[in-house]
Amino acid sequence: MNLSKERVLKALSTVEDPDLKRDLVTLNMIQDVVIEGDKISFKVVLTTPACPLKELIKSNCVGALEKEFGEGVELDIFMTSNVSTIRSGAQLLPGVKNIIAIASGKGGVGKSTTAANLAVALAKTGAKVGLIDADISGPSVPTMFNVEGEQPAVKQEDGKNIILPIEQYGVKLMSIGFLTPADSAVVWRGPMASSALRQFISDVDWGDLDYLLLDLPPGTSDIHLTMVQTVPVTGALIVTTPQKVALTDAARGLSMFKQPQINVPILGVVENMAYFTPDELPDNKYYLFGKEGGRKLAERFEVPFLGEIPIVQSIRESGDTGYPAVLTEDVTARAFASLAENLARQVAIRNAEKEKTTVVQIKA
Repeated sequence: MNLSKERVLKALSTVEDPDLKRDLVTLNMIQDVVIEGDKISFKVVLTTPACPLKELIKSNCVGALEKEFGEGVELDIFMTSNVSTIRSGAQLLPGVKNIIAIASGKGGVGKSTTAANLAVALAKTGAKVGLIDADISGPSVPTMFNVEGEQPAVKQEDGKNIILPIEQYGVKLMSIGFLTPADSAVVWRGPMASSALRQFISDVDWGDLDYLLLDLPPGTSDIHLTMVQTVPVTGALIVTTPQKVALTDAARGLSMFKQPQINVPILGVVENMAYFTPDELPDNKYYLFGKEGGRKLAERFEVPFLGEIPIVQSIRESGDTGYPAVLTEDVTARAFASLAENLARQVAIRNAEKEKTTVVQIKA
């Protein structure tokens, strides 16, 4: 059959990554090619374990090799992943590949619920994930992950106290709620809240992570500026609901990240509470608050629209019981799993096509 590594790579160079629009060989996604008799073995290294196009890419590889060598060739294709990053050499959080801000223009749109379920959804794909509850005044992560009352351990490192994040459902967690009594109000001025966020970034042992999500407070505040002035943020996800007032506020939040002096890429918009689906009618969608407002917002700002999350009773119950909805098997779980795949794709595209994000320098 005259198999050779050169012919294998030549055939596979005709297969494109559907998102990055470049061939797999040029992208160095084909590795460890081994030829034994009439058998070809190799790895396809995807840019994220959450890749929804995994089977398409594998099928295209099979098609290209059968075209080159005939259908009698034996193929052993191992699909694996290595999450892309533009943060190599970073001094802060050197083991974290991507830092993603989860933001909203206003409260009450389900931003924290989205952040929690998104973190678990990414972890379910095999990614290493962390979540910072940066909503200092209204921390919700302890409740949503059923770790209320737990306190993180502390270790000494070079004479400095380092906090060990709490782990639940495969996600590393840090929240001011772990450090203060649950029934106590956290009343801090802006600089104090900003200092707490800086500590969550610099004084916590996050280790190696593919994605570190930051659940930001609603609106635009000192916390947002502290974040972009402390670490280079890979990109931001904007959470909104379909109502006009929510969309107006979401547009302001989105615009903040697009300001020239901040310039954080927008990974996409997600519309929460998009429609109501009754348990007894799982195929029905009732648009209670309007329709496609999030999609229109994304189109207006020319950013990706990443999906709709339904409003169902199970989401509220999951938040209250500390068992994220994405761990179930209902329509909500599928929606969050799809959101995780779409976000991971946009991170990979962003890392391949856009400039490296820099720490923001804003003079008072």
